[in-house]
Amino acid sequence: MVPDPPGLVPDLPGLVPAPPHAEPILAASAATLGDVDALVAGCFACPRLVAWREDVAAVRRSSFRHQTYWGRGVPSLGDEAAHTLLVGLAPAAHGGNRTGRMFTGDPSGDFLFAALHRAGYANQPTSVSADDGLVLSGMRICAPVHCAPPDNKPTPDERRRCAPYLTRELELLAPTLRCAVVLGAFAWQALLATLTDSGWQVPRPRPRFAHGAEVDVVGPDGRTLTLLGTYHVSARNTYTRLLTPDMLDAVLVRARQIAAG
Repeated sequence: MVPDPPGLVPDLPGLVPAPPHAEPILAASAATLGDVDALVAGCFACPRLVAWREDVAAVRRSSFRHQTYWGRGVPSLGDEAAHTLLVGLAPAAHGGNRTGRMFTGDPSGDFLFAALHRAGYANQPTSVSADDGLVLSGMRICAPVHCAPPDNKPTPDERRRCAPYLTRELELLAPTLRCAVVLGAFAWQALLATLTDSGWQVPRPRPRFAHGAEVDVVGPDGRTLTLLGTYHVSARNTYTRLLTPDMLDAVLVRARQIAAG
């Protein structure tokens, strides 16, 4: 059985009722990032993803067979007054889907959090469980899709169905957010689509993803958000050295410069 979400709000006063399994619709009415996180953890909007995440949680990998998997939508994490948003792809089946925390419990997280620690965003270089004491400062980590997808490939419809969560996070972070570090082409396109749908001025033609890409977009309220592209921290990219620690460090240093104004 999947455990109840620890520390999340079960009842969200003031939210407009929605039909069953339409949790993303409620995101627009979420008053806080904690409310958005609670909606994500209780979301059943995508039947294929729900079936997969729960099947993985029931069968489990042999090395984790004695652990209880999270098996739900995985909320974002980090500073609720972040100046930098790190945008991934989706939780890993035996990483975030197991631990309940983005990029936690798998090799991609080992690479990422070591870099965040070096850059001063994380208080420790590792993230192994949801209760290991990790604290992020100045950064929030999110994803366009909050459930582990089969073969790490969410469909366009699943991305669109999950988009209201990212939209609301961008709105709630508006007072402080200055930069988004985007991991990989899928997240790059998903974030640009969400920004466009939310009324942001995205350059035309739409900027293409590349490691080291830097693009400014302007929001409906006139504020500027700088997008920085980097290769994803997947094991395939890091083991083949398509992405090295120095390469990711350089992007994070640039994010710090942008946040400093």
